[in-house]
Amino acid sequence: MADGVKPRVKAPKKADAGEVVTIKCLISHKMESGQRKDKDGNVIPRSIINRFTCDFGDQNVVDVTLAPAISTNPYFEFEAKIPESGDLKFTWYDDDGSVYEDSKTVKVG
Repeated sequence: MADGVKPRVKAPKKADAGEVVTIKCLISHKMESGQRKDKDGNVIPRSIINRFTCDFGDQNVVDVTLAPAISTNPYFEFEAKIPESGDLKFTWYDDDGSVYEDSKTVKVG
């Protein structure tokens, strides 16, 4: 598990049925590309978040494959239609096998 990795999500707590809401996600991660060298000339191993997903219930909302060119602390902003009350589940996958998760409940009413 990489040091200091922290997911952060902003999503509304309430929405009307069928409303399209904006969701903002950021994960603190160094995103080392594997192409740089340290002060001794050794290649710094690649360490990136290689995939991000967001699901609402059993439906996939977003599924993104990331590459080494993505900047430090990847940020995503996207819209999702909220059909009913439920949970948004956010998952980030790290090269080292670590999986970071967060979730937010959205109530319709």
